Amino acid sequence: MAPLAAILSASVVTATAIPDSLIPHYFKRATSLPEVTVKGNAFFAGGKRFYIRGVDYQPGGSSKTADPIADEKTCTRDIAEFKKLNINTVRIYTVDNSKKHDFCMNALADAGIYLALDVNTPLYSINQISPAKSYNAEYLQSLFATVDAFHGYSNTLLFFSGNEVINDVKTSVSAPYVKAVTRDLKQYIGNRKYRSIPVGYSAADIDDNRIETAHYLNCGTDDERSDFFAFNDYSWCNPSTYQTSTWEEKVKAFSDYSIPIFLSEYGCVKTTRTWDEVKVLYSSQMTPVYSGGLVYEYNKEGTEEPATLYGITDISSGSVKEGKDFTSLASAFKANPLPTGDGGYKTDGKASTCPDKSSSWLVSGNALPAMPAEASQYFAKGAGQGPGLEGAGSQEAGAGSTGTASAGSGKPTASGTSSSSSSSGSSSSESSAVNGMQSFSLGPLICGLVVASSSLLGAMLL
Repeated sequence: MAPLAAILSASVVTATAIPDSLIPHYFKRATSLPEVTVKGNAFFAGGKRFYIRGVDYQPGGSSKTADPIADEKTCTRDIAEFKKLNINTVRIYTVDNSKKHDFCMNALADAGIYLALDVNTPLYSINQISPAKSYNAEYLQSLFATVDAFHGYSNTLLFFSGNEVINDVKTSVSAPYVKAVTRDLKQYIGNRKYRSIPVGYSAADIDDNRIETAHYLNCGTDDERSDFFAFNDYSWCNPSTYQTSTWEEKVKAFSDYSIPIFLSEYGCVKTTRTWDEVKVLYSSQMTPVYSGGLVYEYNKEGTEEPATLYGITDISSGSVKEGKDFTSLASAFKANPLPTGDGGYKTDGKASTCPDKSSSWLVSGNALPAMPAEASQYFAKGAGQGPGLEGAGSQEAGAGSTGTASAGSGKPTASGTSSSSSSSGSSSSESSAVNGMQSFSLGPLICGLVVASSSLLGAMLL
């Protein structure tokens, strides 16, 4: 750490010349991309409608879990390719919440690129078959630590509370826990006084209960409703059209949906990918309902089909080799600029009606599990150090929820407490430790340094 006198002298020249080691990660912000917010059923950035145009990005894939934006060399290499595609968003499925991301998040922002981030990891996630035990304080601590690590970047676009947790009829029993996680993330963001980063879900490409899932996540009180709904869709297989792909049918099904919808994965590989769907996705046929989408995926995984077919690049050798899908996708994006204007979005809308229990939807009513009592301490003091990708895992750890939440109990509160109909958690006292401090402006600190340095300089000149 630099001597105090050196710090103070430097602040005379520039009020922001404070050593990086003295600035907690909460205050590190990416460069000047406008923060994205939700209005009606659309995203907006800087007063303009924001359409997601990007790729899903996870070098190594599920077989070799790694954080691509914790490594300067990796993200520098790949951001150069993102620029060729002229995209504005990347989705990352797994990050290490124990590592720093300043360099890569700033590099992404410099390239005009936002991050859509999954907060779960292979070790910290909801068990889709037996969700109750896996929904515990250790699990939420990891998710909250990820929010802590990324909330300060202006190009953090959104958080996914889950990905394909519900992927058939029997796994619909996990829906209340997915929805509870969305509620908890929103309450944590509010209680920590962070900016309102959208939280939602990425659904599987299934017809069994996609509509039920969408309406379930958008019904009930505002504190538990998703801020957006995304789903993976591989139904457009060339040759295809707006009608034959079933896209028209889905647009009609969601015509009255009141929150933003986008494709969290698309790009069928059953035939040659010529990306004809790009023109339609950003056309007036879809913009009143959809807000763009993410191509699956940036890099090839493994050496066997179908994993090798989805990647538009091959980075198995460490360097990037652009595939034919990369070239044709870049051409499709170039030929179809993002829409101007508001795209016919809906300015407001009502919550959905909760779906009834049925043969394809095994959830009755809208009662949610109360947040595990031990997790309420994080609302006041912060989550602390994240477990990263080498943690002990959470699915078999600790006590889970012990009650049913009261409607509206997930609304952020000044005290940071959570209430339920049969259990409640008490908040810990405020802490000013770096890992748990409330977000505040650097202005007073900088001004204080400037005043102190000026006084010191004046004394030296006497």
